[in-house]
Amino acid sequence: MTQLIEFAGNHFILVSAFIFILGMLVINMFQGGGGKTVSPVQAVQMLNREGALTLDIRSAAEFEQGHIINARNIPSTDLKSRIHELSKFKERPIVVCCARGTTSGAALRELSAAGFEQVRSLKGGVAAWRSDNLPLTSG
Repeated sequence: MTQLIEFAGNHFILVSAFIFILGMLVINMFQGGGGKTVSPVQAVQMLNREGALTLDIRSAAEFEQGHIINARNIPSTDLKSRIHELSKFKERPIVVCCARGTTSGAALRELSAAGFEQVRSLKGGVAAWRSDNLPLTSG
């Protein structure tokens, strides 16, 4: 134990950087919905096998440029006021997607707080979906 304290004292900047990075990873995990993410391939399986609903929380303009087939668009700014529109889907799995997978965690938490139990975030968002060459539709 004394060696650890001595090491920390001798390498203060290194230890501080390690603690900072570790803290950022923990914060990122909680902001990302606590690890409730699915890859694009897992999302396809949920859509095909479990009848999951895709909830796209990007703006209407981004949604029109290209979205996952049969996705519902409720922008993240409107989710709180429009969450009642999803009440009939409480028993179905929901895959929440955003542009890059960075903002869907907040929507995931909001849906979970409203009683939706099977909510997952699309890891990497629509960008990951596109990079995996999965189909998008526009309009």
